[in-house]
Amino acid sequence: MNTTWQTLQNWIAGQNGWEWLAMALAIAYLWLIIKERIEAWYCAFLSTAIYTAIFWQVSLLMESLLNIYYMAMAIYGWWQWRHGGQDEQGVAVHTWPWQRHLAWLLLIAAVTTISGWWLSNNTEAARPYVDSFTTWAAVFTTYLVAQKVLANWLYWIVINSVSVWLYLDRDLYPTSILFIWYIGMSVVGYYRWRSVLAQQNQYKTPMEAA
Repeated sequence: MNTTWQTLQNWIAGQNGWEWLAMALAIAYLWLIIKERIEAWYCAFLSTAIYTAIFWQVSLLMESLLNIYYMAMAIYGWWQWRHGGQDEQGVAVHTWPWQRHLAWLLLIAAVTTISGWWLSNNTEAARPYVDSFTTWAAVFTTYLVAQKVLANWLYWIVINSVSVWLYLDRDLYPTSILFIWYIGMSVVGYYRWRSVLAQQNQYKTPMEAA
């Protein structure tokens, strides 16, 4: 028992302290997003700034670029949640028609193929196609979060599942644990936002519901 505990302590001590900090901020971000708290976007900005450097160091080039995008989206998301929507009082939870989702899925598949091919032939990027998929899918899905589109949680379940494998492959164990937790919280987020949407629809006027 003591040997097992000592091994665990040594493993934790050997991990990158910045990675643990980024992980803690990312956990706070997701929890606040589920609660629709605007403070989530402050945590997002700081966490992604740290991850930008971490992923670059382990040759996950697309993941590093993705986190630069996340930093910009943290600013955009904050603005949308504070000033967006028709009444400029912040966007509300809503849905998209399936045709719009299908169009975006086809676009994600196309850019994943193109960037994966380019990375595999022109860089030393690790797992170029998987890295490209998680990157482009997350680019799209982060926009859905900023716009409060309900289906964002379903996309995250898929993206996070693939990301767990990718980070384990790169020995980023704390981040792998984080993304396993993300999968569960994505399920929680989906059902909570669906409940919020149902309440919004309940209180709509007949003209708004038409």
